[in-house]
Amino acid sequence: MDTKDTGRKIVLGLGNTLNKDEGLGVFAVSALESHLKETLGSDTEIEFLDGGALGLNLLPWVEECSHLLVLDSMISRFSVPGQVMELAKDEIPLYRNIKMSDHQITFQEVLGLAKFRDKFPEHLHLVGAQPVDMSIGYGISPEIEAVMPEIVQRAERVLREWKLIV
Repeated sequence: MDTKDTGRKIVLGLGNTLNKDEGLGVFAVSALESHLKETLGSDTEIEFLDGGALGLNLLPWVEECSHLLVLDSMISRFSVPGQVMELAKDEIPLYRNIKMSDHQITFQEVLGLAKFRDKFPEHLHLVGAQPVDMSIGYGISPEIEAVMPEIVQRAERVLREWKLIV
């Protein structure tokens, strides 16, 4: 396995901002970047990326990472709407067997492809929340807005554990 200790350190926000809480990751990466710039200034090697709904186009970014923190909406039958969740590297499912569309590739499949190509991030973590409202519209629901500080705090904790910030 390629550990790429000198690889890129990326915080990647995922989601479609035109489907309310589906865009949680994009809004969260912006909030985290603003928070860290206020507290740390610009002295960081971390890259903050809006991955939107780019699918397979994210593969080169994933493959170049040594550290990848993903912020996204997360749907789980074991959680309730608005609940903040985390998945460590070994808990993230890499493949899904149900396709919503033949032309879409999920981010889990992007991760699976990176692993298959032996270019998987050494450090990987996912932070997000169960969406409340995924209807058409820009912005996140009040419930997700209320848990955004917790999402940012958990993401910051992961970056500290990885020693990317002090």
